[in-house]
Amino acid sequence: MTEIPRSCDVLVIGGGPAGSSAATHLAQSGIDVVLLERAVFPRNQVGESLIPHIWKYTDMTGVSEKIEREGFLAKAGGITVWDDKIHQILFSDFGYTRPGLHVERDIFDDILLKHAESCGASVFNEVAVRDIDFGDSRWPQAFYTDKRGHGNHDGAIRCQYIIDASGHSSFLANQFKSRQTISSQLNFLALWGYFHNSRFVGVDRCSHAEQDLTNVKPVTLVMSFEGGWLWHIVLRGKTSVGLIVPTDRTRGMDRRQREVFFKQTCASLPYLSQLLEPASFIEGSLQFRPDYSYYSTNVCGENYYCIGDSGAFVDPIFSHGVQNALYNAAAATLAIKESLKNSKQRLRYSQLCESRMQQFYGFSRALSLGDFGSNGVNPGLVKNLMKSLPPLELELILVASEMTNRSDNFRRLAREAGVLGQFEENFSGRTSVAIEALNF
Repeated sequence: MTEIPRSCDVLVIGGGPAGSSAATHLAQSGIDVVLLERAVFPRNQVGESLIPHIWKYTDMTGVSEKIEREGFLAKAGGITVWDDKIHQILFSDFGYTRPGLHVERDIFDDILLKHAESCGASVFNEVAVRDIDFGDSRWPQAFYTDKRGHGNHDGAIRCQYIIDASGHSSFLANQFKSRQTISSQLNFLALWGYFHNSRFVGVDRCSHAEQDLTNVKPVTLVMSFEGGWLWHIVLRGKTSVGLIVPTDRTRGMDRRQREVFFKQTCASLPYLSQLLEPASFIEGSLQFRPDYSYYSTNVCGENYYCIGDSGAFVDPIFSHGVQNALYNAAAATLAIKESLKNSKQRLRYSQLCESRMQQFYGFSRALSLGDFGSNGVNPGLVKNLMKSLPPLELELILVASEMTNRSDNFRRLAREAGVLGQFEENFSGRTSVAIEALNF
């Protein structure tokens, strides 16, 4: 069993896409990086819908070819059924030559983590970080429990920089007591589970049996229903179905009651019930996450960075999660690399990084949630990002914003940024396709 070093340049907490990508960036630059992951990989994870934006980040770390070799399902776009209005978006209409993906996250995340290790990162599974002592600002110390082998063993490691990529557990945000649930008229609970033999929605807007995946590209289905929305994501050999519902709908329910609620709701909804008619629920697969929209008021400091879901999570409706993780990893590691060259400027570099990360968070927040306001979001940063986006990418996002009833404030910000008029007058004219009905 390999011994965990007593010191390193950078310690990464968590081996998901944010942590593994950060470790890869650093290792490829010759920086001594140690990654501690509390689970054993591969491990189950939700968030199976990826948009084409991820490829520019996987190209940066050199892992794209490994992802392509795995043969994940290529998705052509998405269909939304929102307030009885049906729209379809195709990525190819907006200049994307590479597809979105439907991925089994246990396999996808494992590819990224193994790639980090192959690039020189020291990766340790089954090691849980318990506390960080920032008493020595130059060399913070992390205390961990090593659960490998027989029994638990406590240890410590010093480093110059901490990257918290611990996901929804938000390790540093909880230690700093800086994690805040997004203020909203309603708080939501995510419930998701998996089915065998579900039908899927194809790019041709028809319902297909699983065996048709060899010749019909799938799309992600998103649909609103009373008080919430759902996703349907076909994978290889199973299908992910998730419900986002107001927390009050399941208050007081135990796990068994939540499973009954989940199955009954799935069976009662149009389109979804037809897709699941031949399917069987995979017993024991139901998972849930309450009050999942949150942010941290303390994301970056001179010796730490909270990236991906450890810093904030908005809503999975537009599949921004993995993209955000990869973007954060690139931004944070750039700041750290510059800080290692010029330690006198490390606070400044962390502030610049936090500005970029908050900018992306605010952008996702404005797009995904209808009550965009304060909660750590700077509207000025969001408008600056809108101005900087390539025209076709901005056009795709603005078109997507029309597919739900949540994005009025996003379009208001686009108008204030001066890009909405440009979109309406001078862009290519591509739009989402309005559909009267799906052919099920």
